[in-house]
Amino acid sequence: MANTNRGIIFLVDDEPIQNEMLKDYLSERFNYDIKTFDNGEAAINAMGQKPDIVVLDFHLSAHDANAKNGVEVLKELKSSFPESNVIMLSGQDKLEVAVDSMKYGAYDYVVKGETAFPRMENILNNIGHLRSARRMNKAYKNTITMLALVIGVIVLISFYLMFFTSAYSH
Repeated sequence: MANTNRGIIFLVDDEPIQNEMLKDYLSERFNYDIKTFDNGEAAINAMGQKPDIVVLDFHLSAHDANAKNGVEVLKELKSSFPESNVIMLSGQDKLEVAVDSMKYGAYDYVVKGETAFPRMENILNNIGHLRSARRMNKAYKNTITMLALVIGVIVLISFYLMFFTSAYSH
């Protein structure tokens, strides 16, 4: 049974060795429940688990020539689960693929290579900081809303008391 206090990361790559290496690297550095998939369709079907982050390869057709590519999976993920942070991690060092990935909602694009794993680590740290800032922002908004309501109630009670106090004093 998974620890429900931990976030979830989906790794989607048709190269099992790549998935395992990244899983091992991230497991040593982060407290996430990491699940691997060898195709985008399986990851889409598992999105009910509400992963915090999806790391998605561009080419996903090694085992199935008809499999959706990473950008197609990205489009589907972002249309159905817009809050998911999707990171494209691909061997495609082509500007058009990176631009398409970002255009369709990827949080970032990383080219596989010797610096890819440290870059992933930095990106996951940035996502963590961003989520923390969003939680704090939401807490501040809730606090301000509550204060505004309390002040409104105090003002209404003051007017009520002033009205009835002046009405009974005449």
